Amino acid sequence: MKLIIQIPCYNEEHTLPQTVNDLPTQIEGIDEIEYMIIDDGSSDKTIEVAKSLGVHHIVVNKNNKGLARTFRKGLDECLKRGADIIVNTDGDNQYAGWDVAKLVVPILEGKADVVVGDRKTNDIEHFSPLKKLLQRVGSYVVKKVSGVKVPDAVSGFRAYSREAALQLNIISPFSYTIEALIQSGKKHMAVTHVPVETNAKTRESRLFTSIPKFIERQVTTILRMYTMYQPLRVFVLLGALITLIGLIPIVRFLIFYMMGDGDGHIQSLILGGVLTLLGIITFLIAIIADLINFNRQLIEQTLEKVRRMELQMLDEKKARDDSLKNRS
Repeated sequence: MKLIIQIPCYNEEHTLPQTVNDLPTQIEGIDEIEYMIIDDGSSDKTIEVAKSLGVHHIVVNKNNKGLARTFRKGLDECLKRGADIIVNTDGDNQYAGWDVAKLVVPILEGKADVVVGDRKTNDIEHFSPLKKLLQRVGSYVVKKVSGVKVPDAVSGFRAYSREAALQLNIISPFSYTIEALIQSGKKHMAVTHVPVETNAKTRESRLFTSIPKFIERQVTTILRMYTMYQPLRVFVLLGALITLIGLIPIVRFLIFYMMGDGDGHIQSLILGGVLTLLGIITFLIAIIADLINFNRQLIEQTLEKVRRMELQMLDEKKARDDSLKNRS
């Protein structure tokens, strides 16, 4: 059983040493533990520090691609290197590295595919009341949308089984946390959470620089992902709402018409007719979107099979190379 702990980094030369030093070197049930740095175009000495710390794998983005793309790249690289379990933590030393052992237990016991570290945000002193409120509201919304009950939906301290990592397809350019949970729920993965500790604040969050912008991005991600996985429900409800609104001026016109005053309210009939037509068009879009949804599922299944084939080919190549080395 091989565990790779991946750490997405962007200018983390000062916090990376403590982050790596806190990571476990041995866990019961794990045969190998390796560390991986995914450097997201850092302009400081993050890579040099990682090398000096003896990090096993260093993956480099030539320019800054953002957390979500960096996380996705890390998953792919971990799978290529034979990881059975992948743990993601942050390079700012926010999470307590020793809790990695707690994260992997549900996966080792075969009880979960994804494990989320619950930071117990209400107890974190440097979180403002507004931030705590947003965390609670966001987690509640994600639970309703995904069907996954996780108290800290935006926690980046997570463990993924190999099977879960193979099925995830992160498309968001902003943050992977909510999208990964929604995908996990819609793909019927077993998701659980464990309480974890947090360290003292080392710097300001780069994702939470502006509360309105943060809310906008997270809401956009939730709406996009929910529409992707439940398009029929979304567009049928939207079509029904538009149609209902369109019926109101039509009924208004009919009332005046029966009272003998219909000529002065023809605009209500026109408005209602236009809205009703838009509602019907939205219903047709719902059918098309549902068909596209099935096509997306086929594409995801194909992508998963391609990934498995690529990894199998890498394993076979590695076995051949090892065999040639032994012969020589």
